[in-house]
Amino acid sequence: MPQPKKTKSIEESLWSCCDKLRGGVETQNYKHVVLSLIFLKFIGDTFEERRAELITEGNEKFIDVVDFYTMKNVFYLPEEARWSYIVKNSSKPNITSIIDSAMDIIEKNNKSLKGALPKNFFSNLNIEVSKLKKLIDDINNNIDTQADKSHDLIGRIYEYFLKKFAIAEGKGKGEFYTPKSVVNLIAEMIQPWNGIIYDPCCGSGGMFVQSLKFVEAHQGNTKDIAVFGQESMDSTYKLAKMNLAIRGITGDLGEIAADTFSKDQHPDLKVDYIMANPPFNLKDWRGENELKNDPRWKGYDIPPASNANYGWILHIISKLKKNKGIAGFLLANGALNDSDTKSIRKRIVENNLVEAIIILPRDTFYSTDISVTLWIINKDKKAHAGNIGEKKVIFRDREDEVLFMDLRHQGSVFEKKYIELTPEDINNISSIYHDWQTDKKDYEDIPEFCKTVKKSEIAKNDYSLVPSLYIDFVDKTNLIDYEKEMTRISTEIKKIILEEQDACTGLEKAMGVIDA
Repeated sequence: MPQPKKTKSIEESLWSCCDKLRGGVETQNYKHVVLSLIFLKFIGDTFEERRAELITEGNEKFIDVVDFYTMKNVFYLPEEARWSYIVKNSSKPNITSIIDSAMDIIEKNNKSLKGALPKNFFSNLNIEVSKLKKLIDDINNNIDTQADKSHDLIGRIYEYFLKKFAIAEGKGKGEFYTPKSVVNLIAEMIQPWNGIIYDPCCGSGGMFVQSLKFVEAHQGNTKDIAVFGQESMDSTYKLAKMNLAIRGITGDLGEIAADTFSKDQHPDLKVDYIMANPPFNLKDWRGENELKNDPRWKGYDIPPASNANYGWILHIISKLKKNKGIAGFLLANGALNDSDTKSIRKRIVENNLVEAIIILPRDTFYSTDISVTLWIINKDKKAHAGNIGEKKVIFRDREDEVLFMDLRHQGSVFEKKYIELTPEDINNISSIYHDWQTDKKDYEDIPEFCKTVKKSEIAKNDYSLVPSLYIDFVDKTNLIDYEKEMTRISTEIKKIILEEQDACTGLEKAMGVIDA
């Protein structure tokens, strides 16, 4: 019986339409073309909806008063900056200039979008008018924000496109996007319930989006969350600002795109939660004599200029509130036992800051195929009352312990070669972690998966944080049924001998050595 044809989602259909039109525009530029147009469609629709609402309410005289839009978290758009105007003029030879002009006008009329939109971007691209018109029409016809009052659809589409572009750009690129399942895992583990969330290398803003989704999923109040971040790449900084605007998230990403180490735009900030995916093994991140007296390294040796991994770790630690903050961040596995940073790692462990070290599955990331570790740094490992989601709990004292987890056998394959942690995986992993945090009776070590380890044992291993040094691995030889296995091997050998004898006999007959 033939299987019913799978219906494409709106995201998949729109991607198929857009991907066919890429033509001569490079992927990294085409990404900004598509995502900028999706953004313009979204703010255009919400503007028109608010404008119609004002007319219906009898407030027609206020339809061009900016405050009547911003009060509803809607961007005000003069006529030549509206999506309807872009669609109407999409066949004109100067459509790229029209779009660039719209971007400029939108920024000037909406302070919160300062620095968010590309400048003179479309005009400098080699994109055919006919192809751009087709792209505009596809976006216009496939995204109906009027039917999506929660605006979840536009957010989903934006998220889907970010992922697809990251996969398309592949190894060595795509750093602007952290896979959604990994972000979900971090959120479920550190529980960004209320307070200040910070990401020092925020990419396209996925950590912030998922933080607020976590709060919503647990019936919390998103107004209890404040978002701060920074991003060094100007184009990615713009993606993040558009992503937050689409989600209705107010965040402070700094005045401009800037390097977190050389130009920290939040120097006095202390936060409750940090979620981050820093660039892996960043080289030459500071000059040999630069940042040597930086206050972020206070109490530690200076991180080596050859690799930024421990620069990120110490930056993150410096931003957490005293005796309270918790961070979940990603690093290449080399940071677990790098000899050049052993003194820093030793001090971090002895200061009771490392709570969990979690090896993620290979091929989880689109920008690299190296193994990656999730670190949990916690400044409050003492016994205290707190919350896990909506549930009030008592956290036990964990100052003398570190939890190691190995997730290399978790997840499922998608896009033919990438690994994605399923919701069931994430729930199981985070539940084990929270059981370990709160009640040792509900937690138990699981061979090849997780183990709780004393600081003294880590010290004996020269402060290496490689999980395989601590997690118990089952000796597979003890699981073999020898009698059954020997019978199988013996049968195979007999079969091979008989086949060889038959082959020899056949050859001898063919050569006339023996009678046929």
